[in-house]
Amino acid sequence: MPDYGQLEINVTSSIGLIPIKDAKISISITRDSNERPNMPPANLTNSVFEQLTTNESGRSQQIDLPAPPIEYSLEPSEVRPYSEYDLLIEAPGYEPTSISGTEILADTEALQPVTMTPLETAKSAEDVITIGDHTLYGDYPPKIPEDEIKPMDESGEIVLSRVVIPEYVVVHAGLPNDASAPNYYVRYKDYIKNVVSSEIYATWPENTIYANTLAILSFTMNRVYTEWYRNKGYDFTITNSTAYDQKWIYGRNIYSNVDLVVDNIFANYLSRPGVRQPIFTPYCDGNRVTCDGLSQWGSKYLGEEGYTPIEIIRYYYGNDMFINTSEYISGVPASWPGYNLSIGATGSKVSQVQTQLNRIAQNYPALPVISTDGVYGPATANAVSTFQRIFNLPQTGVIDYATWYEISNIFVGVSRIAEPIY
Repeated sequence: MPDYGQLEINVTSSIGLIPIKDAKISISITRDSNERPNMPPANLTNSVFEQLTTNESGRSQQIDLPAPPIEYSLEPSEVRPYSEYDLLIEAPGYEPTSISGTEILADTEALQPVTMTPLETAKSAEDVITIGDHTLYGDYPPKIPEDEIKPMDESGEIVLSRVVIPEYVVVHAGLPNDASAPNYYVRYKDYIKNVVSSEIYATWPENTIYANTLAILSFTMNRVYTEWYRNKGYDFTITNSTAYDQKWIYGRNIYSNVDLVVDNIFANYLSRPGVRQPIFTPYCDGNRVTCDGLSQWGSKYLGEEGYTPIEIIRYYYGNDMFINTSEYISGVPASWPGYNLSIGATGSKVSQVQTQLNRIAQNYPALPVISTDGVYGPATANAVSTFQRIFNLPQTGVIDYATWYEISNIFVGVSRIAEPIY
């Protein structure tokens, strides 16, 4: 019998952050999945065997789907450790969206974002997305070595006085000099979640996921801070080529545990004493390819042995590496106050969040409308808990760091009023 993973689909409009209710989702097995071990029989291939409908928040129910045994993702193997599924999403007034290759790992919840285009703005009859192989399974070129600290001209215009977390990064889907490859504007947190889900398996130990996420964050922020590609005359922040950067796959699914990790540490990066810029942190799989940096498979074994995230980082990058946090986050109305908001809290921070939740409720009617009285009472806690349920956060009813910035991000998405902080 196969193992099972879980899948939930989130459907929104490309015009504004508007959830699409009653979207019909048809799920079938990707073409060659029947050739993989422990999968359903071949007569199910390319036939729809699950149909879902989204609720008023644009979310489907969570379903169980067959997946290869979890052991395949815990050791290097020639066997694909995840199953692949095709999705067809249809909704009145929108261009149908087809996704091929959503990856389901055993004992792990996959989250598949879907953005649908209104028919009046659609450029084709159907939006088709193909998700490529995971980097630990597929055949991708190894990283070209680079210095971890980039030379910067102190008299140049691009030297920044502080590290600022961007609202968006521009991802070039190809080699740097491939002018035919498209550029994608991607929210920074969404970019990191996509890369982590593409680079390591979500079945790995939590400390390993944290350590790899830190390396990916610092790698990305080095590109952002040094304006590495823009200084070479390009119009993007980073590529999705593993030879130069890290793997980002347009339209791919992420995983709920990766989602939570990134929400909690997205403003982190790695530093060395006396160095202003985020450290460029190379990494490789450590099995087919070795490098002077973090070994992904090696970090998995260290996590199993009980190493903490910073111990894993220092194992590969040296004992003088430390975790830094930027207080400057672009594209949010106000920065994290530095403390949790919960029942009994009062003041302007509470009324600000109440106002934001009420604006979000205009798009997400499952959210209750609350008084903007600056008092964090049971009604506010209930609204926060409902928000957390809709957006895959722990339902505590408390506004912690991750919840604060998720409320900020969704508020900006539905209202589009935030101004950059620099």
